[in-house]
Amino acid sequence: MNIATKTVTGCAFLLGLTAGFAQQNPEQPPRDVVQLSASAALEVPQDFLTLSLSTTREGPDAQGVQEQLKAALEAALNEAKKSAQSDAMEVRTGQFSLTPQYGRDGRISGWRGSAQLLLQGQDIARVSSIAGRIQGLTVAGLAFSLSREQRTRVESQVQIMAIERFKARATEIAKAFGFAGYTLREIVVTASDAGQYPRPLAFSMESGAASKASMPIPVEAGMGLVQVTVSGSVQLK
Repeated sequence: MNIATKTVTGCAFLLGLTAGFAQQNPEQPPRDVVQLSASAALEVPQDFLTLSLSTTREGPDAQGVQEQLKAALEAALNEAKKSAQSDAMEVRTGQFSLTPQYGRDGRISGWRGSAQLLLQGQDIARVSSIAGRIQGLTVAGLAFSLSREQRTRVESQVQIMAIERFKARATEIAKAFGFAGYTLREIVVTASDAGQYPRPLAFSMESGAASKASMPIPVEAGMGLVQVTVSGSVQLK
């Protein structure tokens, strides 16, 4: 009897500790918390142009094809650098690849390589004009976008608009539920701009065509959309 009584008493004591611990550390979900988001956007002219020029070569041996590509790329670089300016137009090389070509017997029958040159900058007239003068490479595609300065300036404006819309919506929701106001719990601000992606041109500049070599590439900038979204949660009070 004594042993049984001690055992029961010990179990009761353990249960009492567990209950007391649960009462001291309640895990209740927060009340009167609302998740919401607000966005703002502005459409602005795109002011940055990227033109892609490329060339391909084929031959029986890899070294010969590589030397041809290097010669064409160096000539194009030298021509483009004559008019390059850090605040107007930048010149840089792009992809340079060399791949084997296989015959029906599965053996290497030749080599094919390609080289790319990129002209980009805010001086759109300069970029398109230089691209039209470069020989040996063909214009493969173009892309308009927003310059870093333009994007930063517009994002600042749109961010203020998005924040004001978030605050107005939070106030409106609080009043609708009968609360006097709210306090912020957590906020996330994200920004994005949607513009044109690199696309192929509807024509190509034939290398060595003197009548076309001096002609600027016809381009026209579009509009870019800068959007900022403010999302998070507020505590109604």
